[in-house]
Amino acid sequence: MKSILSSLILISIILVSNPAQAQDLFPDGTPIPEWFRDTTPTDISALGKQYTITDYGVSSDSTLVQTKAIQAVIDTAFENGGGVIIIPKGTFLSGALFFKQGTHLYLEQDGVLKGSDDISDFPVLMTRIEGESVDYFPALINADGIDGFTISGKGTLDGNGLRYWKAFWLRRAWNPDCTNKDEMRPRLVYISNCKNVQISDIKLKNSPFWTTHYYKSEYIKLLNLHITSPKEPVKAPSTDAVDIDACQNMLIKNCYMAVNDDAVALKGGKGPHADEDPNNGENRNIIIEDNTYGFCHSALTCGSESIHNYNIIFRRSTVDTAHRIFWLKMRPDTPQHYEYITIVDIKGSVRSMILIKPWTQFFNLKGEKDMITSMANNITMKNIKLDCEMGFNIEASDQYELSKFTFENIKLNTQNAMLDNTESINQLTLENVEVK
Repeated sequence: MKSILSSLILISIILVSNPAQAQDLFPDGTPIPEWFRDTTPTDISALGKQYTITDYGVSSDSTLVQTKAIQAVIDTAFENGGGVIIIPKGTFLSGALFFKQGTHLYLEQDGVLKGSDDISDFPVLMTRIEGESVDYFPALINADGIDGFTISGKGTLDGNGLRYWKAFWLRRAWNPDCTNKDEMRPRLVYISNCKNVQISDIKLKNSPFWTTHYYKSEYIKLLNLHITSPKEPVKAPSTDAVDIDACQNMLIKNCYMAVNDDAVALKGGKGPHADEDPNNGENRNIIIEDNTYGFCHSALTCGSESIHNYNIIFRRSTVDTAHRIFWLKMRPDTPQHYEYITIVDIKGSVRSMILIKPWTQFFNLKGEKDMITSMANNITMKNIKLDCEMGFNIEASDQYELSKFTFENIKLNTQNAMLDNTESINQLTLENVEVK
């Protein structure tokens, strides 16, 4: 009996002294694998031969677009069994680059790989954008079908987006119905059909369109990144920091994100039969933790092109002047299911804590007579302390069903808590919600 009592006391001491281990579960109760706790920095000395681009025919002229010369270095490394493409100190202009199995990218301190602001340096090809697989423009950095791709260093990927942003807003002024794709813009990084990817320590800025986009990939780590685009004097339209599109097992940790759209957006497909299209898919087992957010439309967003998000954790983060912490975009033309999402240990200042409302921009029922009903359930927000203009910005609608929401240990400094809006949620738990 004494031995059993001692064991129970020891277990209690371990749980109290290390609560993170005691709570290391996904929202559905399954254990979080050890993979999510391994944040070992990329060691380029273990990745093969290093190819400094200026040693292989790339000029140090910062005004010269050198796509072919830089691609030739990548191809040489691939043909020789792989290696690391080194961007040394200086600025190097390029159009779309395509990395191959065994090749990696390293940006030295003060090394800048800068995208061309001429769209003709980005060839039209089959790619993935806005929940569809279509002919469009690739990114500055592209990796497809690679196992073990890395981008690392202390340098910068610069999308050089100003010319694209100005053109977009001019087109929007001429045609208010202009969509994101109507003004031709590349992304900064596009990773597709890859696994065991790590992007760490670099700066990513001024993307013409989405900053980083991950499609049908798994075991991805984004560590210690600094991702920015401006909201003024020229807004950088739709420059999402991280777009997760039909991916599994992803960690975003110790990053700074401040962009003129969503910081982290969960995508996966759109349209009345999006869940039947093999090009689409769910996002599962995503952990977003220990990050800092500046201005953005939302720190975490489900949608707008999204069908199923499951086991999502957003925790231990600070948000400064974001529009929202959490946004559920509910499309009338897409079967959506957002479930087992936990947002915990968040502080800072936002316009609203949570926003749920019907999506009204650019949807297409494609001949369907009725709107499609979506669902959100098993959503938890707890241990949150915010200065905000609005608290529970939740709009009731017959377009979606909300159930099993928990709001716990919430402290809001606001004139407009909007607590009555939670009445549209079935099986709602409100516990220790304080409004000042």
